Amino acid sequence: MRWLVVGANGMLGQDLVDVARAAGHDVVGVDRPEIDITDPDQCLAHVSGHDVVVNCAAWTAVDAAEDHEPEAFAVNAVGVANLARAARVHGARIVQISTDYVFGGSADEPYPVDAPAAPASAYGRTKLAGEWALAANAPDHLLVRTAWLYGARGACFPKTIARVARERGGLDVVDDQIGQPTWTMDLADLIARLVAAGAPAGTYHGTSGGRTSWYEFARAIVAAAGMDPGIVRATTSEAFERPAPRPAWSVLAHDRLTAVGVAPIGDWAERWSAAAASVLGEG
Repeated sequence: MRWLVVGANGMLGQDLVDVARAAGHDVVGVDRPEIDITDPDQCLAHVSGHDVVVNCAAWTAVDAAEDHEPEAFAVNAVGVANLARAARVHGARIVQISTDYVFGGSADEPYPVDAPAAPASAYGRTKLAGEWALAANAPDHLLVRTAWLYGARGACFPKTIARVARERGGLDVVDDQIGQPTWTMDLADLIARLVAAGAPAGTYHGTSGGRTSWYEFARAIVAAAGMDPGIVRATTSEAFERPAPRPAWSVLAHDRLTAVGVAPIGDWAERWSAAAASVLGEG
């Protein structure tokens, strides 16, 4: 199959290009300035001749979106609509990446794919609008929600934690936000497996199994970097006020994957053990 990966220079996009090529696909990766997804004509031109389109491009500056919601909407919603229309016109299957931020974050059980959306931030609102645009313009779509992404080829939480721990000898990390740290290589592999399986159109959750807090994840990161995890101190979200609210609960359910015969990603701790050396640049 011929794949087009949009946003191919990002942390997930780079891994997805590698995974898809390793699976034997003919992959073209594009990013800005090669493509402006807010331009429908450019989307039509780039999608032409491809069987699968994966959109990894997004406005992901969560705090900046609070003051720049129209700009975030242009990328996260209008851009998605343009790519979805182009995919429908050219007969391609489109895969769109979305986020846990479409939910309210106040649950105490994993969110199923059909849980009511209740975004609390501009970023979440624009990503939810992108989900609607996808469904309205491309019936043959796969929507994959993810959360707490980290990877070897981009700025991410593990790299920041390891650096700050070394520089300061200790750090404070919130323990009242719960989620599923997810390696970009694992998400790329899941996307490739969903496409290969011919999974039914609809929504899937692409996160690691289990659950943890940012504090516990930071302790695992510091330990993997060869330092004492005791230098990580627990604190609360109130101590780290930011323009955009963060979900307190970002745990997503994987029942739909199992129902269509696609294995979910493994437990977050086991996957972090596999990823740590490459992500931290120590392997």
